[in-house]
Amino acid sequence: MKDYTAANIRNIGVFGHGGEGKTTLTEAMLFNAGLTERLGRVDSGTTTTDFDPEEVKRSISINAALAPLEWKDVKINLIDAPGFFDFYGEVTAAMLLADSALIVVGAVSGLVVGTEKAMDMCKKANKPRMMVINQMDRENANFTKVMEEINAKFGPSVVPIQLPIMEGGAFVGYVDLASMTARKFDGKGEKEIPMPASLDALAKKYYEALTEAAAESDEELMEKFFEEGELSREDMLKGLGKGVKEGTVTPVCCCAAMPNIGVAALTDNLVHYLPAASECKAPKAVSVKTGEAVEVKRDGRFAAQVIKTVVDQFGKYSIVKVYSGALDAATVPYNSNAEKSEKPGTVYIMRGKKAVAVDKLVAGDIGALSKLQFTATGDTLCDAANPVRFAPIEFPKPAIALAVSAKKQGEEDKVFAGLNKLLDEDPTIALEKNGETGDVLLWGLGEVHLDVVCSKLRNKTGVEAQLTDPRIPYRETIRGTAEAEGKHKKQTGGSGQFGVVNMRFEPLEGGEEFEFVNAIVGGVVPREFIPAVEKGTREAMRRGVLAGYPMTGVKATLFFGKYHPVDSKEVAFKSAARLAYKEACAHANPALIEPIYRYEIHVPSDYVGDVIGDLNRRRGRMLGMNPGDEGTVVVAEAPLSEMFKYATDLRSMTQARGSFTSEFVRYEDVPALEAKKIIDSAKKEEEEEE
Repeated sequence: MKDYTAANIRNIGVFGHGGEGKTTLTEAMLFNAGLTERLGRVDSGTTTTDFDPEEVKRSISINAALAPLEWKDVKINLIDAPGFFDFYGEVTAAMLLADSALIVVGAVSGLVVGTEKAMDMCKKANKPRMMVINQMDRENANFTKVMEEINAKFGPSVVPIQLPIMEGGAFVGYVDLASMTARKFDGKGEKEIPMPASLDALAKKYYEALTEAAAESDEELMEKFFEEGELSREDMLKGLGKGVKEGTVTPVCCCAAMPNIGVAALTDNLVHYLPAASECKAPKAVSVKTGEAVEVKRDGRFAAQVIKTVVDQFGKYSIVKVYSGALDAATVPYNSNAEKSEKPGTVYIMRGKKAVAVDKLVAGDIGALSKLQFTATGDTLCDAANPVRFAPIEFPKPAIALAVSAKKQGEEDKVFAGLNKLLDEDPTIALEKNGETGDVLLWGLGEVHLDVVCSKLRNKTGVEAQLTDPRIPYRETIRGTAEAEGKHKKQTGGSGQFGVVNMRFEPLEGGEEFEFVNAIVGGVVPREFIPAVEKGTREAMRRGVLAGYPMTGVKATLFFGKYHPVDSKEVAFKSAARLAYKEACAHANPALIEPIYRYEIHVPSDYVGDVIGDLNRRRGRMLGMNPGDEGTVVVAEAPLSEMFKYATDLRSMTQARGSFTSEFVRYEDVPALEAKKIIDSAKKEEEEEE
């Protein structure tokens, strides 16, 4: 690949709903650019950008993959992003790598939630975008119907620049609305034909919409349009180009990626309308030396950010986007986050799983460095003489957790070592050990996401992990007051053990876990044994009297006891305290309590009724509803035991339009019927262990 300047580089992310043909379209572009000898297919696992074993097995994109190609003296860095919602961490990375977006819409499926999400992400990130209505070769493909759905949702600023020509249900050509000419595919390329009479009226309608959209992007053109009622082709193209780059106009093309029809014309339009890397600003950065905001310019010293990390059997690749200067094999990258310099190394571009060595990367380009020792996703690499730091990347937060363990006994260390390596590659997963239940929790964006993580672990390390529902960290407490005597007496021929304690157990107010009160008068329990009584009580409280869950919210008062001047020892008083605890708490109205979380659920207003009904079935308690950016925020409290798979259920309930955040608030009593089930289950498990 020859050298390119930023003016001749396009960084284009390919986004959209799963199954709309993003990977197939990327494959067709690579084929047209002469980089593959034949068109790969998703269903046969032969595409360039779906190379992971799990992608091949599931026939879906899981990772954001790079596909650089050369097209008419322009380098296009395509970033093929997943469409499945469990992998939106990869979509976030793709959006950061891209300067603009191509949103792929199915000609049969039409406007779906993935299209909406892609459009929303582009708007929030202020990224110019184009749309392509793909799969025009399919039965029941309907370009006009899909355009009506798109305009109803996004308004008239989304305008077609092509109109498909259909003959007998087959996609045979297109009308270029900017020039009002018709072209027909002839197997080798395209040839110009007369405008089909059946499309004349529709073409004129869309041409007017295109002209209005172009005029609205520029005040001067708007005045001209009002005065003359039309724009010249040059003016229209000028206004259209400006509108696209400012994000006020979204042009729409059409193609059929599978048979590679119309893809070359689409690629021409991508190069023509979407901005060059030279027209895009670097993200905000701060000077490491002063802490002040600085503007990173293309002609400055080297500065780049690691947007994604890829780990394979050969090592680790850090995918970087260069914002300033140039990166070559002699560059010593300074990591301003770790405050350490990395060793110079070979510079690569990634094409799917293949790393291709290149001489250098210029500002605006995307490439990779291998085996960086101190560098993680989101870190800034720069010139040590002028250290800057880009803002950290905000990836989607994990929303669901399952307990993870080794499938084979004795492989626990290997499983957790492997999972920790995968954390480098996927910032949307997390490992956490629950101190109360002992479960190691694997957090992710959905159940499929977690399943894929375990499959990757098996593929990369050869060890297998299993996922189970996590144990809920129930606790126990008491609602009444009771007293009991604990007596420990042991005589074995030599020195004996003797200790007696009389203790009172009562509820502790204010949310405190435990309070120990020494109310001994007259030295009936010597001072040196008092700590042993407290320690024995604390140890005993690790297991409650109902189901063996930790006891909390208890005030324990030692008010009387007995000792023996020879046989009394600390161990005797510890044992006596445990006996008093068990006896008293069993008669102090013990209760099983469960963690309650506060949830803020963001959903389109149309789904509020469904969400509230579902929360009621989960023993949820409504706290209120607030207006949100894209609908309504439902605020509620609910027990964790009913909500640990809520991410999956909410996605299903709202067609993936809903999201939520949660935080722990307190413990509450488990309803009697539920408590009985939990206690019976705990006793059964205990009996089986014995």
